[in-house]
Amino acid sequence: QQAAGSDGVDVEMADAAGRASQPKSAADALTAIPRSPLVVLMIGMAGSGKSTWMHRLVVRLQSEKKRVYTVNLDPAVRNLAYPVNIDIRDTVKYKEVMKHFGLGPNGAIMTSLNLFATKFDQVLSLLDKRAAELDYVLVDTPGQIEVFNWSASGQIICDAFAVTYPTAVCYVVDTARCVKPVTFMSNMMYACSILYKTKLPFIVAFNKVDVMPHDFLKEWMEDFEKVGQALSRETSYVASLSRSMSLAMEEFYRNIRSVGVSAVTGQGCADFERALEEAREEFRTVYVPYLEEQRREIEEKRQRVIEEQLRDFERGLNRAKRGRGEDTIDEVEAEMKDFSIQER
Repeated sequence: QQAAGSDGVDVEMADAAGRASQPKSAADALTAIPRSPLVVLMIGMAGSGKSTWMHRLVVRLQSEKKRVYTVNLDPAVRNLAYPVNIDIRDTVKYKEVMKHFGLGPNGAIMTSLNLFATKFDQVLSLLDKRAAELDYVLVDTPGQIEVFNWSASGQIICDAFAVTYPTAVCYVVDTARCVKPVTFMSNMMYACSILYKTKLPFIVAFNKVDVMPHDFLKEWMEDFEKVGQALSRETSYVASLSRSMSLAMEEFYRNIRSVGVSAVTGQGCADFERALEEAREEFRTVYVPYLEEQRREIEEKRQRVIEEQLRDFERGLNRAKRGRGEDTIDEVEAEMKDFSIQER
């Protein structure tokens, strides 16, 4: 499930990734990051209602005369309910990637994201032209959550946004699937891992509260004893593990923003908007100073990630050429190297 590339693609990728990874030139450039637009990265498991919540949020914000810009990073989605300004599907053909490089669904999604990341400076250029006119940039990510959160391209995209605009992460959770305390703990562990991976202002959106109110989840997050009582009714090994971890997670719960929302009815939209404004302020007061202190380490780490991704591209291309013939792959490669990202 590695991405494919060649010398030409490697050069293109190195240039693009290098441009995305360059600091603004001086410390005061970071403090000059504008207050608007706020970039919101929507992350959530398949079926959590992430894209539907994106649609609801777009409708809500536009009804309030807010200026919204949307980016879709899911190359495998068939239909989107909300209007898209930049769509990965317009530049990278997911089925072609799967066919020509002999990849499965997840491998093709990862490869498509990697290819898109090589041109991500074009996305930033398009946003720069409109930034003064925008209030929010909403970014929809693949439902295969690990593909974005743990891939090199996901890290490049996340960092590129964070050093350019105020950026926050929204983790969308299916409330109805958290009825069992073990499933709830699993979701919270994932939220915790995303928070420490991105280190960005974080919001947990408990979706589908029209089907299942999230009050019991708030109780579990605020009262260690109540989640312990719920877990005591479980007898599996996983329940025992969850009990031992729930106390350690108490500090995480205390400092996390959580909002109950409904993508269908619009319930909780006002609370979510307040959480976004809090996240915007946290970015300026906490994340920007962190960038100033850790800039060199962040840049070195990002360069290592880029180099690893380039090696993966080369290995993937060599495997594809051995299996499918150099001429065919060279044609596909030329096509992918020359694509440019456009607005709709």
